[in-house]
Amino acid sequence: MRAVLNIENVSKSYMLGKLAVPVLHNINLEINESEFAAIMGPSGSGKSTLMNLIGCLDRPTSGKIIIGDMDTSILPDMELSRIRGKKIGFVFQTFNLISRLTALKNVELPMVYQDIRRAQREKRASELLGMLGLEDRMDHKPAELSGGQRQRVAIARALANEPEILLADEPTGNLDSKTGREIMQIFNNLHNNGRTILMVTHDQTLAQNCDRIIRLKDGRIEDGKHG
Repeated sequence: MRAVLNIENVSKSYMLGKLAVPVLHNINLEINESEFAAIMGPSGSGKSTLMNLIGCLDRPTSGKIIIGDMDTSILPDMELSRIRGKKIGFVFQTFNLISRLTALKNVELPMVYQDIRRAQREKRASELLGMLGLEDRMDHKPAELSGGQRQRVAIARALANEPEILLADEPTGNLDSKTGREIMQIFNNLHNNGRTILMVTHDQTLAQNCDRIIRLKDGRIEDGKHG
């Protein structure tokens, strides 16, 4: 099976004044195409830092992060931005929708940055929202939607550019348990249709839906084997 993500000997430190504070230590990880993996660990274990590195929002202090066949750790900022827009889809706990835009326009937004024509953008956004059961909510703004509906819009937006990897950071964290299960079912369906998903979660029950659980502790992978 083809690897879509290779993390090789990655460490990350942040500067606190003149002091380097290590957050990740010598991380090695491979994610295969169509894999659904959960990243778990206590607060401060390095989960968010790892997701930011994978999502090309930050660079490692040392080591390589290879998405497809490109080492993102050495790419210039403009190319990194292009990779982030085209190959990575983000779903956040807090939805991160733009309040003044309708659901349709929120989903169109990533395609605007990829210079996709308006008619094509609208068609793709409509199809995604319809697939997620929001046919009658396309012209509603985020304030007019429930939490579950907002997260569905966020998932549709994350899928807009057909990313190779979908990153979900506590995607059910702001939802009640019933709605959380519904959102998790959407991720399961995406996975069953071949989508590669990496999900940060504190919820062991949700993590059990995944092919694999990667456990972080003190900036190191404690357990990340398949099965």
